[in-house]
Amino acid sequence: MPSSTLGIAPLLDAYFRRRFAAAGLVQASVPLDGGATTMQCWRFPPGASEELPVLVLLHGFGPPATWQWRPQVGPLSRRFRLVVPDLLFFGGSRTSPTPVDSECSEAHQAEAVAKLIGAIVAPSTRVSVVGTSYGGFVAYHVARLLGAEAVERVVIASSDLLKGDADDRALLARGGAERVDDLMLPRTPEKMRRLMELAYHRPRGFIPGFLLRDLVQYLYSENIEEKEGLIKAISLGNKDKFQLTPLPQQVLVLWGEHDQIFPIEKAFQVTRQLGANVRLEILKNSGHMPQEEDTKRFNEALLNFLLPTPSSSL
Repeated sequence: MPSSTLGIAPLLDAYFRRRFAAAGLVQASVPLDGGATTMQCWRFPPGASEELPVLVLLHGFGPPATWQWRPQVGPLSRRFRLVVPDLLFFGGSRTSPTPVDSECSEAHQAEAVAKLIGAIVAPSTRVSVVGTSYGGFVAYHVARLLGAEAVERVVIASSDLLKGDADDRALLARGGAERVDDLMLPRTPEKMRRLMELAYHRPRGFIPGFLLRDLVQYLYSENIEEKEGLIKAISLGNKDKFQLTPLPQQVLVLWGEHDQIFPIEKAFQVTRQLGANVRLEILKNSGHMPQEEDTKRFNEALLNFLLPTPSSSL
């Protein structure tokens, strides 16, 4: 993250990090590949009860994990040993040398997450994985890579695993942009405002331009070329690179009813494609960010699916 301490964005960042710490998580930088790759994550503390299952949370494109999972870590940390990484080129996660575009796919991200799990979690311990948006792409690949013997349950949230060129063109039309990276990596307050309008269903109220400029500078000024490479390298929807197949695990597909990034009809298509072990839950009055817009229902849906008995009230 940028080192500047001016503006509201650094204050928000510090507050979100405190929420992770208050949930009992500790920040760690985990070297992988002989030190060529570093995955930054927030994880359960050493000595945490092994009776609690392990849950991995994978963020979407945009801000780092602390910004995207802050409403979840408190309730979930009481029921799980959490591992919440920053994906490569987000937050403090890096790899060197920087892969070329063809090596920056979501499958490459999944390989790094799988290695992180292996470095943190005891052998033979099964985990469950939750991914939102781009993180859902990665979660799917993690589940396929590690298999049912290592990954017990999977949640795909707001994540169009069948995304193709036609979907990108429709998204650009809704967003008034010419390129996906121009929409997803906003460089101006105006573009930041438009992205937020697409991401949220409920009005956020007027946000002044100086605040949006502060957010753009703080959240979207690092690793731009690498993140552009991540977008170009997405293999989902490219039949020459990837074919979506059913997963052997139990899968929950979670979707906001008014999602403008990945419209609701894609939720039904993804659910059908993923096979017989899948169920779909639609969160009403939510857009692409139901984990923020309807935190209570989102968290309840996770707990009811991931735990063997229905959750109590949060």
